[in-house]
Amino acid sequence: MNKPLSESLATNPDELMSWEHPRVQRYEEAISLKIPGYMLLYEMTERLLSAHLHPSQDSAKLLIVGAGGGQELVTLSSRHKEWAFTGIDPSRAMLEIARRRATEAEVAHRVSLQEGTIEQLSPQPAFDAATCLLVLHFIRGESNKRKLLQDIADRLVPGAPLFLASINGNPNSASFSTQMKAWKGHMLDHGIPLEEWEQFSASIGRESDPIPDHEVLELLERTGFTQATHYFGSYLINAWYVVKSVGKDDDCL
Repeated sequence: MNKPLSESLATNPDELMSWEHPRVQRYEEAISLKIPGYMLLYEMTERLLSAHLHPSQDSAKLLIVGAGGGQELVTLSSRHKEWAFTGIDPSRAMLEIARRRATEAEVAHRVSLQEGTIEQLSPQPAFDAATCLLVLHFIRGESNKRKLLQDIADRLVPGAPLFLASINGNPNSASFSTQMKAWKGHMLDHGIPLEEWEQFSASIGRESDPIPDHEVLELLERTGFTQATHYFGSYLINAWYVVKSVGKDDDCL
């Protein structure tokens, strides 16, 4: 019998941030308790993506950055039988979750999962859309964040959408502190143990690097994305839908 979630997560905080620890097998269960509206983020992403892609793009090729966990794969593949997916993630353990979920959903034949980082993919603009959900805040430093976004842009065809979600804000601000206090209450009320919250709180600035919303939008613009539209928010998490520039006719898309 599986241990209760609170028991499985209440452990040495120094171990919890390892994406290779066997405990990440509980990720699928825990993440939806931590983030209010977690499933809604993926459902809204799917609906916006469907609305953006022209009906003639039934066989679209999608890039999933940070594919470990598999929620994008399950949500998108279940509703679009002809789409093909390439997922990249540096965590072998998290990719195993995605691989298992793709197999259970009977979509593994349309999914290519690769352990590593996006630089290992061909730099050719081969993808019709990309998602990068709950990843950017783990990339430390503005230059590295910009490189990740540029690497994504380089692999998208002109006019392709990117769906980006991350933890954002200035960790030294009063508003960030207020959001964290409210988020703590949500997590504890939904069964996340105090030890897990404390580990998450301590990781801000140490193992993750949130930046304010306006800086995220500036990075997107500098890497060739336009038409930024905010479509989801949950405490410090915000999501945007942007489009890779096609040049002077951007406003006509």
